[in-house]
Amino acid sequence: MKVVDGQRGAYRPSTTPSTVPSALRRGPLLVTAVFAALGGAVIPAAALPALWRVWQLYAMLFGAVAAVGIVTAVAVLGWPARKTAHFGALAAAGALVLWTVSRPLGLLTRFDPWQPADTVAGFTDYAAAGLQVVAVSGFLVVARRRAHPWPSAARRVTAWIVLFPVLAAVLGTGVAGAVAAGDSGTGPATSTLLDAGPGTFEYCRPDGVPLAMDVYRQRTGGPPSPVVLFLHGGGLVLGNRKPTGPGALLAGPRSGPLRDELVARGFAVASIDFRLAPAAPWPAPLTDARCAVRFLKANAAALAVDPARIAVAGTGTGGTLASLLGVARGPDTGQYPGQDSTVRAVAALSAPADFGLAGLDPLSRASVLMALGRSPATLREASPLTYAGPGAPPFLIGDGGRKSAEFAARLRAAGVPVTEGATTDRVVGEFLATAVR
Repeated sequence: MKVVDGQRGAYRPSTTPSTVPSALRRGPLLVTAVFAALGGAVIPAAALPALWRVWQLYAMLFGAVAAVGIVTAVAVLGWPARKTAHFGALAAAGALVLWTVSRPLGLLTRFDPWQPADTVAGFTDYAAAGLQVVAVSGFLVVARRRAHPWPSAARRVTAWIVLFPVLAAVLGTGVAGAVAAGDSGTGPATSTLLDAGPGTFEYCRPDGVPLAMDVYRQRTGGPPSPVVLFLHGGGLVLGNRKPTGPGALLAGPRSGPLRDELVARGFAVASIDFRLAPAAPWPAPLTDARCAVRFLKANAAALAVDPARIAVAGTGTGGTLASLLGVARGPDTGQYPGQDSTVRAVAALSAPADFGLAGLDPLSRASVLMALGRSPATLREASPLTYAGPGAPPFLIGDGGRKSAEFAARLRAAGVPVTEGATTDRVVGEFLATAVR
């Protein structure tokens, strides 16, 4: 045996550079990146049933991207290595590219494929994209870190404590986004057929996006009923038409009892989804509300409602939209030509009448900016106070709302019948019954 440095069989380390081990630890950064990737993939996956009803091709595309993201994230967590981390970053980047192509760039032209995910919160798709950004960044950082000995317990605990708020935010965003996106796939499917009587209908399809209306009534026989179009609250960003679920929770607690009160008085109540911001910029929600009124008039016979006795009611910013239907004479173009969106009465409850930014607290300011942006022209256009004048139908303005008293005073000065003050469901029902009589 060869003697090296005077020692028989002594070991000499290789002079060639050693290969850096590729195995990774399941540390807080890797775990955060994995859960961000899972959340970003599960959110669009939860909306797939609703997307499938609209167009199967988009559903298959989004389903394939979501499946790749979920499988890759699980693989990274199960076999943490540089190679799998790179694959995780690539899968998350692919999902982010799909979001960019379909939402900011709008290159998927048939319709907005993210709209089914945004029916409860108008920023759900942005949440999914944000999670994918976190995933890409986390995977790349983990994959580029140099290997080092197993850290001390103090160092590991410190790392988990530092990153725990980020991990909690990622988990909360993913779960909330999946619940919101999945709500679009629950409940009865919308129908364009009106011969089966009241139920859930597609009332309009702006830019290829189907919008749903639920019609409630006490009876199906007899003369045509007066109808109240109900617009939910939620700051133009949150909520939907449904009586239960996350959308109903975000829209406010009053819609169900008020609907029941109106139905008991012989009204038909039409509750609608409208497009939410920031996914759909202003004036999308007002355009949808106008289309709903025209739908009711164009299909009055099939729905057994009286087209001459249509009122509108809303809570929060739904009340703001209701007020705009009463005072803002807008264009009635699009579906149902020959019909207009005029209404017989308006009940606006806790509804802001002005969206000027001056004097707002930070939270309200952020809400307005998310819903409408900061353009002074848009803020004026979305404010009923801008249009207060003669020719409006009778108004019930109840339970306050920013500058609602000034709005009521201007309407009253223009000769419009106005009822003000705190309101119960019974008061709203009595006002609308009198106004459409």
